[in-house]
Parts: sequence; C-alpha cells; structure tokens
Amino acid sequence: MQTETEVNTSSPVTTPSESAAPSQVIATAPGKLRVIKRNGTVVPYDESKIAVAMTKAFLAVEGGTAAASSRIRETVSSLSEQITSTFMRRMPSGGTVHIEDLQDQVELVLMRSGEHKVARDYVLYREEHARLRAERAEDVTTSEPQPDEKYGTIMVTMPDGRKESLNMHRIRTVVQEACEGLKEVDAEAILSEAMRNLYDGVNLEDVNTSLVITARTLVEQEPNYTYATARLLLDKLRAEALSFLGLAEQATHHEMESLYADVLPVYINKGIELELVDPELATFDLERLGAALNHHGDEQFTYLGLQTLYDRYFIHSDNVRFELPQIFYMRVAMGLALREDDKNARAIEFYNLLSSFDYMSSTPTLFNSGTLRPQLSSCYLTTVPDDLHGIYGAIQDNAMLSKFAGGLGNDWTPVRSLGAYIKGTNGKSQGVVPFLKVANDTAVAVNQGGKRKGAVCAYLETWHMDIEEFLELRKNTGDDRRRTHDMNTANWVPDLFMKRVFEDQQWTLFSPNEVPDLHDLVGPAFEAQYEEYERKADAGDIRLFKKVRALDLWRKMLGMLFETGHPWITFKDPCNMRSPQQHVGVVHSSNLCTEITLNTKAGEEIAVCNLGSVNLAQHVVEGKLDTDKLKKTIKTAVRMLDNVIDINYYAVDTSRNSNAKHRPVGLGLMGFQDALYRQKISYSSNEAVAFADYSMEHLSYYAIEASCELAKERGSYSTFEGSLWHKGILPIDSLENMVKARGEKYIEVDTSRTLDWDSLRSRVQKDGMRNSNVMAIAPTATIANITGVSQSIEPTYQNLYVKSNLSGEFTVVNPYLVRDLKERGLWDSVMVNDLKYYEGSVQQIDRVPADLKELYKNAFEVEPRWLVDAASRRQKWIDQAQSLNLYIAGANGKKLDITYRMAWFRGLKTTYYLRALAATTTEKSTVNTGSLNAVSASGASNGSAAKAESTPAPSEPVAANVPKACSLDDPDCEACQ
Repeated sequence: MQTETEVNTSSPVTTPSESAAPSQVIATAPGKLRVIKRNGTVVPYDESKIAVAMTKAFLAVEGGTAAASSRIRETVSSLSEQITSTFMRRMPSGGTVHIEDLQDQVELVLMRSGEHKVARDYVLYREEHARLRAERAEDVTTSEPQPDEKYGTIMVTMPDGRKESLNMHRIRTVVQEACEGLKEVDAEAILSEAMRNLYDGVNLEDVNTSLVITARTLVEQEPNYTYATARLLLDKLRAEALSFLGLAEQATHHEMESLYADVLPVYINKGIELELVDPELATFDLERLGAALNHHGDEQFTYLGLQTLYDRYFIHSDNVRFELPQIFYMRVAMGLALREDDKNARAIEFYNLLSSFDYMSSTPTLFNSGTLRPQLSSCYLTTVPDDLHGIYGAIQDNAMLSKFAGGLGNDWTPVRSLGAYIKGTNGKSQGVVPFLKVANDTAVAVNQGGKRKGAVCAYLETWHMDIEEFLELRKNTGDDRRRTHDMNTANWVPDLFMKRVFEDQQWTLFSPNEVPDLHDLVGPAFEAQYEEYERKADAGDIRLFKKVRALDLWRKMLGMLFETGHPWITFKDPCNMRSPQQHVGVVHSSNLCTEITLNTKAGEEIAVCNLGSVNLAQHVVEGKLDTDKLKKTIKTAVRMLDNVIDINYYAVDTSRNSNAKHRPVGLGLMGFQDALYRQKISYSSNEAVAFADYSMEHLSYYAIEASCELAKERGSYSTFEGSLWHKGILPIDSLENMVKARGEKYIEVDTSRTLDWDSLRSRVQKDGMRNSNVMAIAPTATIANITGVSQSIEPTYQNLYVKSNLSGEFTVVNPYLVRDLKERGLWDSVMVNDLKYYEGSVQQIDRVPADLKELYKNAFEVEPRWLVDAASRRQKWIDQAQSLNLYIAGANGKKLDITYRMAWFRGLKTTYYLRALAATTTEKSTVNTGSLNAVSASGASNGSAAKAESTPAPSEPVAANVPKACSLDDPDCEACQ
C-alpha cells in the first residue's frame, strides 16, 4: 500500500495521528496527479477532500458519537489510502483523473469494504447533486447567447483571444445584485449608460470597468452608488481570485454564500505553497472557519474602501490578488488567534468583529497578520544617543523598523548642539541637523515594499541649542544640506517654557552634553534643575548657552508651523506626569502621529505600540450610544491587541524586550463625526463636547476593565508593581495630580465623571493590568476609508470633494447631508453645482436651512476651540494621547497663538497637523458650458488641507469640478493606520 507521502498535491504534508480529523490528512506524491473538475478546471489531487466526503457520508448514517467517530476516522483513513493507491498504480508518473472517475472509485471501495449503507447514502447524494446541476444547466442554457431585447448581441474578446457573445443574463444579474437593498439606486441606469460605452470586440475585462466607472460617476447624485460601485468591482475581484485558485472562472455575489467556504482551504494551501501565508494556519479547522464566513459582509464596502483593500492589503502573487474580502478578514483573525487555547473559536470571534466594521486593526496588522513575517505593530519610539555608533545604530534601527511597516518617532534631544566640544577629536560638533538629514533620506529609501511611504518624526526639546535651526528644517529656502523635506518634525515642549511664554520672560538654550540630566527630568524637578543651570550659565560655569525671549521663540515656532506645517507642538510634562509607567522611565517623545507616549531609553528600550480603533458610529443605535455593544466590542478588541505582542515579528531586539516587558497597546476610535451626525449634533456645540466626554469615558472604562480581566486570566505585565495602576491611580486621577503639579493658574480642565470608577480602581489594584498602556487615538486615515466612516476624531473635511491617495481619486459626498436635503426636497443638480462652487460648504447656499448649516459645518467652519475642548474632555480619560489636527480658517498669528496656548492650558498632551487656511480664496468663474470650475483656497500653508487644484480626472468627467483633498500624508497621513 502507498504511504501518505506518495500522492502529489499542492497541500502541505500532515502526518496523521490518533487525534487528527480526516480533513487534516493531506497526502503528497512525486508524480503530478491532478483532478479535472466538471467546469474544466484542473486542480491538484487532494486526498483530504476524499476523506471529508466519505466522513460526511459515514456521519449521515452512523451519527457523531465518540465511539462512531473513532471508527470513522480509522475507516476513512484506510479507504482514502486505498483510493490514492489505486490511481497511483494506474498512473505511477502522474496524470489526470476526472472527478466522476474519482467518485466512482469512492463508491467501489465503500462497497468492497462492506459499508453498504454508507455507499447507498453516497450514491443518493451523487444523484441528487447531478439533478441539481442539470437544473442549473437548463437555467444557464435558456439565458445563453440569446440576443438581448434592449441591447441585442455584443461580441466580446476573451482573455485567450476568442470572440464570444456577451452573456447579458449574467451582466443583468451582477448589476441587479449590486443594487439590492440600496435606496434610490437604479440598476437600469447603470446598465444602460455602461452599455453605451461598449462595442463589438471589446475586451471582457473592460465590460466590468465600464460598469464600475458608470456607477461611480453617479455617486455625487446619490451616495449609495458608492456601495453599488464597490459590488460591481467585486465581480472583477472574484473572477481574478477564483480563477487563480482554480475554483471557478467567475461567481456572483449570491453564489459566494456557499462558495466562500470552499475558497478558504484552497486559499490557505495556495498561500502556504507560495510562501506568503504562515503554514500554521493550516492547523485550524478550515471547514468550521469556512462555514463562519459571511458573504453579506461584502455588501458593506464603499468604492474607496474596497479599492483601497484591493490595491494595498490583499495578498498577491505576480500582481494577481487571490484574496477576497471575507478571506482577508479571516486570515487576519486566524493570525491573531494562533496562540489562543481555543484558536478556532477565537478566530471566528475576531473575524466577526473585523468583518462587521465595529472595530478595525491598524494597517500593519492587516498587512501582515497570518503571514510568514507578522510585523503587526504600528509605532516605534526611539532615543538617539550622543555618540556616532549610537546615532548610526539608531538610523539602522529606523531602516529595519520602517521596512516592515512601522511608523517611527525619534528623540534627538541627547545629541549635542552645533559648536559643542568633542573631546575625541578636540573639535566642535556640527550639531543635530546633519544627522537628521541622513535620517530623512533613510526614510525615503525604505518605502515599505511600495505599500506606502516610510515615515519618521524627529523630536527635539525646546531648550536645545539647535532648536532655532530645527524649526527651519522644512523650509524650501536656505542650504538644502540642512533641510529635511520628507521627514516630520515636532517640538517637545516643557511646561516651564509655556509658563515663560505666558509671563513674557527669558528662555535659555543649552547643549545637552553640558546639561545631560534635563533630558530625563520632568515637572517641578525639571524646573528646579533648569533654573540651577541658568544660574550656572550666568556665573560662567557653562560655556555654551544662548538667552532668547520665550515669546519670540514661541512666535517663531508658530510661524514655521504655519509656513511649513512643522514642527508640530507636543508637551513633555503632561505626557510624563500622567504616564502610568513613570516609575520605570521617561517619555522622551511621541510617535509619528503624536498619539503614543511611551518610555524610551537609548540602547535598551525601543517603545512599541499596537493600534486598533473602535468604529464609534457603529455603536450609535437609535440616536444614542449603545454602551452594552461598546463593552462587548472593546473586550474582544483589547484581547486582539494583547495577542499582537506575543505574535509580532520584531526587527530589532530592543523593541522585543520593551514590548514584552510593558505590553502597551493603543485602543482608539474613529467615526466620531458620523456618530454626531447620527445624533443630529453639531460639532460646534456643547453637546458635541459632552458626547466626546461621555463616549471616551465609557471607552476608557471598558478598555481598562478588559485589560484587568486579561491580567486575571494571563497575568499582569512585568513592571506593573509601582505603576500608577498599582497605586490605584487611573487616568482621571493622574489628571488631578498634574493640575496640582502645574498649578491651577496654568490649567483649566473638567474632572467630572459618571461611571463607578471606585470599584474599577479596586479591581485593578487587586487583579492587576495586562497592559501598561491601553488607549491612544490614532489618525485612522486608511482604515476609516476601508470602513467608510470619518477618520478618527476629525470633523468633516468637506461635504463634497475628490479624495486622492495611492489607490486613485474618489468622489466623496457627505451621505448624511444628502439624506437630510432629500427629505426636504432640496437635493438636485443645482445643489450639487452649488456645493462644488463653494468647495463643499453649505454656509453660503441660501436654500440650505439654518439648522443644516449648523450641523454640516466643515472642518474650517468649526471654531478651533470646539476641537480643543472636545479633545480636552477625551484626554482626561486616556493614558496616552490623541492625534489632534487643528483646523484654522483665516489664520493669523493671533489665532495660532490663542489656539495653541489653549491646547496647553486645557491639558492636552500633543497636537498634530495644523490645517491653516488663509483668509483669501481664488475667484470662481464659469466656462461657456455653464459648469463651474472648482478651485481650492489659495494662500494655504504647507500644512493645510486645502491646495489649489482644478485639474479634472480624465476617467471621471462628472467629478472633474469637485475640490480635491490632498494626497497620502496631507491631510490624510496613512503612516500609522
């Protein structure tokens, strides 16, 4: 008899054991034995499928008792080997077997072995399926190449060059399925317009392209067309993936209901064969997981979301994507469940959460979960030491971490300043700037495999002697050797500097090699030591220093921020004085997107954070926050984030050590603006600020509770003892401590609460915490695109615009505004043109009622104070920080000064991009056709979200006049998520 390794298949070898299910026994052989399916496709011979079919027949007859299962396993294993042996004797060098011959052999071995009842059941099963196939064939025959009543017969060119009649019956089915359940979407409108663009001999793939382009041009008339467009695009994606996997040439949406289960095992085996998927995924119960796939999840995608997934997330081979949406989410879920005790149940739990869009993992996790190199973490923070080996070692670390999709934050404060003494050479330092130039070019060189840009942010404390030159790094003028045009920069501002600004006092700049302890000091200790160094400088005991007026330096910081978009302004002391981990280290910087605040130490600890975001909009049910659903979501989400730490691939050992020691995660949120719309709340209101407080309090409570429960199950993180958690100091408590340390004169924050924090505080002290840090609100630009909601905590950018990113250009229209205007009979072509003319704003459109103007203010129409107040209310609940973009219309020095002082005064830890819009805009004009030319505002800063752009997209003439948002990292930085 042949052994298990003597029959060829594309599946990996699995040695059978007493506990192995028949579906896990996969045989291989030296010859190329293959099976011809009924649709003509040829697939590798797979003994496990024979075993599965026979097992089902046995279970149908004998049931699934323990005794029966044991006998069935042994019998099926033996009979499967007999069948394989038979075909190998016939074709020792390999060959092809028709599926009918294979099934005949199954009947024969069942009869010869005396399993007559099972054989009879198997025969009846075959006959029934033959009858069903015949019925389907009749249906297909009646719909084949008959001339269409409306469109006649169109000949298409197949991929192999053959000419065939276009199957209009199938095309109609695809279009109708794409429009199912969508209000005010007309399938015939899509079909008739698309058919006008077709001609005899058109390539088959261009038929789908015509349908997609037609549907997407209708988005600005009715937002629901974005879902229809996505579903039409899916038809192309299914054909690409299913053909590659050898399962079918094409499939409709409803056919995927049963087909998805068949796709999963074939996909896993193919991914393993191509060395793209972790072989350990084959150890899951693929039949059980396949049955859990929900094809209705495919109906949730917007066009932008699905195209983004296809272009940048789906696994591919030779540029062929063979991953489908639900397979993609299951692959991610399986990768995150690998080390769970009941990994099958957990994989299904994780899949259900991801595929529902209630929560989404960050981009690195989506990219790499379940692959051979699972780099799942989002952010890395490093401190650069003051020596050449350390500096270039840190730049090498940047390259390795960036290669596998990590966003970087570098603390450069320890590096001595320009003119500082170098003992080894008896010379003078060139300062930190030349090294920043090298770091900038490294980020450009390592572009994460073409998936997205490599990205890094450099941080420098405000007392560093090189701070003034640091502020000018992004200028377009000056010595280009001392410019970093691609790297982000951020100020790391101590409270003492802000106090000097408020009091209009002097500020002293030092070289860190002469004041080395300032880097690690915070709060009152920093202030005392800093003032001591100032006394030493006045006495001549410190050689290199410079005195400046604090207000002048502050104005230069704001001026450069307006002119270049950098450096961002982040605050050292709030990040440290509220850090749960202040007993074991210092937070020296934030990350690329300013939401992570973790300890770093040069040469010892590179901080790592794993991100994911709750879709807040999905948790607003019937006009209010569904806190029970939110709690359930967060419990699973925190578990998924914690799993990342143990599964993650670490390109640098110091990052592994740090992550294993402290186990920080960053649970955030997205869809805040959508959540407000669903409650009819304007962003510019006290109600919005209150909702920011209320929703974040619940997210914080449930996240801390989830980590505490995990600690009870899995144990606390190793440095828990001595932390603020251990002392019973929760984020809301650390806020009060910071108020005392800074002084009430310099801070104004709300400390109200609604939940029972005392009981949670007691539980944390008793059971511990699994994670040193639990919350951080990241930008979510890309994953918000995927889920079709507003990113992070951002207000609406514009109510109608064209979004550009690596996946192309997409018309984005506010569906809530359209819905409300339709209810009042105000949505028509004139309104669309008015929105284009006014760059997505409703404020100057007379027909729009006042209440809708208030509700649908865009980002530049929301006063910055509302953004800061809402962020302040969130910050009191968060143990890390939040990526807070500030939008300022009619920006001037006074507005910037007030806004950023307010950010510090309200207790914020960090700010992110400044989106400044100057007071003047370009003149609007019409062309002779009567259409309006949309032109964005001029005079915007480099950090602005509004750039002059009027070039139409050639493939989308309908959207040509829509104002565009900027691409990739401005305003939608996609480096974190």
